[in-house]
Amino acid sequence: MMQFYKYFLMCTNDTGNFFYIWSMKIKESKAETLFDQDKLVPGQSIDCVIIGFENNELKVLIQKLMNLNKWVVPGGFIFKDEGMDHAAIRILKERTGIDLPFLEQFKTFGDTDRRKKAESMKVYKSFNISGPALDWLQQRFITTGYLSLVDINKCSIQSDSLSDESKWVSLDKIPQLLFDHNQIVDSAIDYLKNQLNYLPVGIEMLPKKFTIKELQNLYESILKKPLDRGNFQRKILKLDILVRHEKHLAGGAHKAPFLYSFDHEKYNKLLEQGFGFNS
Repeated sequence: MMQFYKYFLMCTNDTGNFFYIWSMKIKESKAETLFDQDKLVPGQSIDCVIIGFENNELKVLIQKLMNLNKWVVPGGFIFKDEGMDHAAIRILKERTGIDLPFLEQFKTFGDTDRRKKAESMKVYKSFNISGPALDWLQQRFITTGYLSLVDINKCSIQSDSLSDESKWVSLDKIPQLLFDHNQIVDSAIDYLKNQLNYLPVGIEMLPKKFTIKELQNLYESILKKPLDRGNFQRKILKLDILVRHEKHLAGGAHKAPFLYSFDHEKYNKLLEQGFGFNS
């Protein structure tokens, strides 16, 4: 087989933000994909905000770029022969190791100055990018934001070859991210709050069995306000989407709260109508 060279490109966050590109002979492994720029949709990228719930806090997954003390949300490029949703699933699998149970577009980001040239050049310089690859990366990019809701305890995070570290951070402890990634995270949280009635929040972010209090804590974290315990419990039980199980063993027998799980069929039907928790 004839040997020739192509660009080996693996993506970190949005299409024009951070990429490790170098020239190498074609050798393919399970973890790597070789392709040239002709196979990519020009000027388009995907950035993903992965949100989980742990210790009564909403958390976001961020990654620190290799060779740089800079944090980003995971993202990457789109192949010309794949759909947007498939690209988002593939990118997060490659970048984080997560198989996404839920993924939804929430906003497109297209400001002309969303990638500051000075910041971009620092990133590209750290990865020794030059020539045609640099020219390609310096074009204007419009990125599509995707929201993913996950159960943190079920996620085994794996940093890719572009990242020194991947970690979950609480919303109030998110550092300054590169470019417009703080704006992307903020927009994802706003979307989650505004679309709370129509997103599979409970099923995706809680363990299989949970207490009513844990479910209430999740909604309070998203809405950023306290909810009346009695009203919340009456409302959620009236929806008839919960299956009650044995008493929780923590605490005294007479005080132990019941454990619940979701009836997936009823839950999914109500998603189409909207739960009504925001009303």
